[in-house]
Amino acid sequence: MKAKYLISLTLAATSALALAARADDSDADRAHPGAFVSDSVITAKVKSQLLAQGVHDFGHIKVDTDRDGIVWLSGTAKSHDAEDKAVAIARDTKGVVRVKDDIRIVSNAD
Repeated sequence: MKAKYLISLTLAATSALALAARADDSDADRAHPGAFVSDSVITAKVKSQLLAQGVHDFGHIKVDTDRDGIVWLSGTAKSHDAEDKAVAIARDTKGVVRVKDDIRIVSNAD
């Protein structure tokens, strides 16, 4: 009786794992793992450079990278100088093909 219970439990767990593995992911880049890892690395590099320059100087800038190496900057910056500096940092990051700037200037972007 215990053996049947264990076999049934094992089959149920295996089926659940198989279904979870096949679940659709909304991130299209994950269909190409190499591209997804590369995009994540570029995003992390840009974010770390912004952090190294003093994140409070910039405001709330979000960084995203698409599978073509295009970095999208969005959110808010405290000044045009901060916006320009963020764009320059992104452009100078290895692997970045182009930078799309959707940053808004907000004087109190804390």
